[in-house]
Order: sequence, then C-alpha cells, then structure tokens
Amino acid sequence: MNNNTYPSGQSPAERAANAFGSLVLPTHLSLERLVKVVEGVRHRPIQIEAAGALNGGSICGLWLSTVEVEIILHAVSPSGLHRQQFVLHELGHMVLRHDELVVPADYIEVLFPNLPVGLVSRVLARSSFTDDLEAAAESLADLLAAAIRNSAREPRSFERVFE
Repeated sequence: MNNNTYPSGQSPAERAANAFGSLVLPTHLSLERLVKVVEGVRHRPIQIEAAGALNGGSICGLWLSTVEVEIILHAVSPSGLHRQQFVLHELGHMVLRHDELVVPADYIEVLFPNLPVGLVSRVLARSSFTDDLEAAAESLADLLAAAIRNSAREPRSFERVFE
C-alpha cells in the first residue's frame, strides 16, 4: 500500500512552494495570523495544545482532523521557536491536505473496529514519518517560519502567543 506519493511528479519542495504560493498571507505575519489563514483554508477552527506524551524526539507534533475542529498537539519544549516549528509542520500537513489521502476502509475496520474510519484514515495516511509527505510538510513549515521571521512586526510571535 503506497498512498504517500503524489501522482503529479513534483518534489516535496515544489509541492511546498506551490502550497505556500497559494496562501494569501498578510504582510505582517505572526503564528496567530497564520493559524487564522489556515482556519479559513480548512473551514474550521484550529486548537493547539501542548502534549506531555509527545517526547519531542521521534514525534514532535500530531494533527487530528475532525468534522468540527482541527487539533494540533505539540511536544513540550523550553524553546518557543521549537514549539513554533512543531506547530508549523502540522499546519503544513493541513495546507497540503494530507488528510485527503486514501487508506482502504477495510484495512482500518480490521485494525481499529471501535474507532471512526475517517479519523483513523487521516492518521494512518502518515504511517511513515520519513516519506515525501513529511518532507513536503517540513519544507512548507520552513517557508512559513521564514515568512514569520521576516515579518518586521512579529519576529517572535510564538513566544508571546503560546506561553
């Protein structure tokens, strides 16, 4: 089962650049403003929470998408910039619409019979954390971080918004 590839033939960096270009970002960008833009793209609110269960090593962030809300859980870190990057990575997955990749329903129903198929499908689409999906999301996160950093008004927005 190889659902983590795109048929377009674009590299992860090209997909990230195209997604970045498609966003209508304000001139003075902060993480808070970026979240509002992505909420508009996703048509639902985004909740961001620190999760002590995430170790910050192999898994620094996790995105759960429901019909009502997008939830981003991020690892606890003393560095606001690290936390910002964890969140930006998950926002990258949202903008790139990685939740729309298909995992066969019968696969999900056998492994997780008591959980909603839609929720499990979106999480399983990211079964490998070293593939093109992750590379595209990280490339987009880097572009978003640079846009925030280069904003004259809000160079350290994460520190103020989420502490």
